[in-house]
Amino acid sequence: MSTGSAALAPAAPGRAVTGSAIRQVRRGGLIVVLLTAGLPALVAATYAGVMADPAAAGGLRALAGNPAIRTLFGEPIGLDNAGGFTVWRVGTALAVLLGVWSILATTRITRGAEDARRWDLLLAGQLTLRGTVARHLAAVMLVPVVAGGAVTAVLLLAGTRTAGALTYGAGIGVLGLFFVAVGGLTAQVFPARASATGTAVAVLAAGLLTRMIGDGLADLAWLRWTSPFGLLALSAPYHRNWILPVLVLLAATIVVAGAALVLAGRRDLRGGLFAERSGRRPRLRLLSGVEAFAVRRMVRPLTGWALGIGAYYLLIGLTAVSITEFLTGNPRLADEAARAGFSLGAVEGFTATLFAILALPVGGFTAMRLGAFVAAETDGRLTLLSAQPISRPRLLGAELLATTAGAVLLVSVAGLTTWLGVAISGGDLALLAALRGAWNVLPVVLLTLAAAALAVGWAPRTTGVAGSLPATGGFLLLVLADSVGAPGWVRGLSPFAHLAPVPLTGVNWPATAVTTGLAIGSTVLALLGYGRRDIRV
Repeated sequence: MSTGSAALAPAAPGRAVTGSAIRQVRRGGLIVVLLTAGLPALVAATYAGVMADPAAAGGLRALAGNPAIRTLFGEPIGLDNAGGFTVWRVGTALAVLLGVWSILATTRITRGAEDARRWDLLLAGQLTLRGTVARHLAAVMLVPVVAGGAVTAVLLLAGTRTAGALTYGAGIGVLGLFFVAVGGLTAQVFPARASATGTAVAVLAAGLLTRMIGDGLADLAWLRWTSPFGLLALSAPYHRNWILPVLVLLAATIVVAGAALVLAGRRDLRGGLFAERSGRRPRLRLLSGVEAFAVRRMVRPLTGWALGIGAYYLLIGLTAVSITEFLTGNPRLADEAARAGFSLGAVEGFTATLFAILALPVGGFTAMRLGAFVAAETDGRLTLLSAQPISRPRLLGAELLATTAGAVLLVSVAGLTTWLGVAISGGDLALLAALRGAWNVLPVVLLTLAAAALAVGWAPRTTGVAGSLPATGGFLLLVLADSVGAPGWVRGLSPFAHLAPVPLTGVNWPATAVTTGLAIGSTVLALLGYGRRDIRV
């Protein structure tokens, strides 16, 4: 064969599959790497300003020693240096972010691809199912590896200690690898993407809860050895720099990934360890129209999100009284805590601070629902439905109405469980006040939904990115603006800058009206765009 012919020869099937898998995760992976590395760099850079007062470090350590604070944010160690403070402030949030993305990306490009029948022809050739799964898992695993390296690099550039930067970077990278393996395993066990994703996320939530219990109760500290988040905490970056917990987590990752590959070699395409029941009774509820069907499609994922958000905000309520009473007796600590990012002093102030971040998970829920809508369109599940005498705007409108109702339910669950937690712990927080604090974030959630809808109507490939901008992007912009002392107009670009601390104060009605108006206008444009464009295939 001539040299020219060799140049035109197709790539080996295995390499082509690997390249395709990398292309499927590179955009989302890049965003996750930037967030995972950017936040530690930002916090580390602001450490000197936070600790300008020599007494601040000791005061913050006393605050963090409170059992309730330990439960929420982890064991306070290494707070006398920028690296330890950074890990304590953002370590859990970054670990959850990387873990959730790893699960979603893994189940999407493995079990999701099987559900859409995109592997049928692929596996009709020389490739095996086990080999294909292995290549896709390896592609997703590149992201946690790069994220861990990036975290180490930025912490070293920020001037933190080398041993701590290496320990934390290795720990968070291995944690991401573990959840890729968990997602890969559930994708082999369950014959549907929704079940695989839900089970993997449940494992993540259980691990996070186990870590919280182990940190909050000294008698149960051993539980941290059973949780990936607990093992990351036990490595104690910038304090003990203990590599053994990271190695234990790596060993668990190898075992779980190996189990996934073993199961992949023992099942049929689109099959699983648990086969779907073929003889169940027909379920005819919520099939009376497109609006009812949109609700039907949302019920199962909404239940999972409600359980997770409810459990977290119940914990917030249970710890609110302990934290505020501690600070009431230590006014200097309360002031230092506020400088470090905590708004406290009363139950209403503490809950208002944490209600503000409620827009992040609920906004993520809305963006994911519209992402699922686009996926259903791409996979051909909406083709016959679109051929019926149903207008395209009505089809998208039904999804938007159902998702809006789900978002309202989620924020209400957060308010209700927060009130319940405060009541159980003997605090004083009115139910209506708790609900008002939760409902206060709805304009930001609606703006997130509208941004995702706008992408569905005009640029469906960007739905995930567009849906993350108002909530996640807005929150990061606010943190960055406050940290670097940016001009007021830059801070004002974030919708979070206009949220009043409800229930500590009243609602900022002018800002609420403007944000809601932008959401409504964007939704109208989204419906117009969806009615004009072709179905995406």
